[in-house]
Amino acid sequence: MKTKGMKLILSVVCVTVVFLSVNVEAKKRCRPLLEKLQNIQALQRSGYGLKKGQSLRAREDKARDKWWQCERSSSFKTKSKSKKKRSKAQGNSSNKAKVTYKKSRNKKTKNVAAPFASKQRIEVKSKYPREKQFAWLHFYQRPERCHQPKSLTTFAFCSEDRLMQQAEFEHQYVEPAATD
Repeated sequence: MKTKGMKLILSVVCVTVVFLSVNVEAKKRCRPLLEKLQNIQALQRSGYGLKKGQSLRAREDKARDKWWQCERSSSFKTKSKSKKKRSKAQGNSSNKAKVTYKKSRNKKTKNVAAPFASKQRIEVKSKYPREKQFAWLHFYQRPERCHQPKSLTTFAFCSEDRLMQQAEFEHQYVEPAATD
C-alpha cells in the first residue's frame, strides 16, 4: 500500500514539475516580447504628436498580440523580419498616395486615397463671377449667432437666412455697364 501511495505522490510531483518547467521556459522565451511591449508603453507616456501617437498605438497593438500569443502558445516561435525596400519607380507609379488605416482588433486594412496627394492645381470656384462675388460678399450680413452655430436649429436658421439674403441680392443686383 505504501508503494502505491508513494508512486501516486511521485507521479503528481513529476507532473507538477514538468508543467512548472514548461511554464517557466515559456516565460523566459516570451520575456523579450514583454520588454518590447513595455518599452513602447514607456514611449507612449512621453509627449508626442498625433501621427506619432497613432504609430505608437499600432506598434503597441502588434507587440501585445505577439506577446499574448507567445504566452498562450507553447510552440510559439519568433519570426525574423526582412524589410523590403520599394524602388522609386514603384513608389511613384500614381499621383494618389495610398494610406492604410488599421482597425485595432480585427486587423482589417482599408486603402484610401490621401487628401491633397495629387500634383494637380486646386481650383476654387465661386457661385458668382468676380465682380458679382465681391458685391455678394459686401451685401451678405451674417447674423452674430451664425458664426459658430451650436445646435441644428441654429444651423438651419443660418442656412435659411443665407438663402433669403441671396434671393434678395439676386433681385437687387444690377450688372455694371461694360466699358470698352
